[in-house]
Amino acid sequence: MASRPNPAQLFARVQADDLDGALQAGLMDYVARAGDEQLLLGHPDLPQRLQQAQQQLRTAWAARERYRARAVRLARREAERDARRTPPPAPDVKPPLPAAAAAILARAKARVTGKEP
Repeated sequence: MASRPNPAQLFARVQADDLDGALQAGLMDYVARAGDEQLLLGHPDLPQRLQQAQQQLRTAWAARERYRARAVRLARREAERDARRTPPPAPDVKPPLPAAAAAILARAKARVTGKEP
């Protein structure tokens, strides 16, 4: 069985805003027990403060996970959108003219060269 984290040490780190140190000392493994409120004189709120810090961290981690999932989702949607777009025509290849436009162009060229029908 793993040793129980020291609530007084956890409380001191949380109060000092050293959450990394509190996490390393076992903050997330802390479970309130009877008598914890009497460990530090003048701090009967010790169990509540530690549980509040745990809840804030869980909330922050969940938000970070939602942010990462959203970023992945947006990147996937953008890739799908880009894949649906038709690529622009190659610069070397000219698209063929429609038949009506080709006939008009042929008549115009014939007039210019003087070979009108």
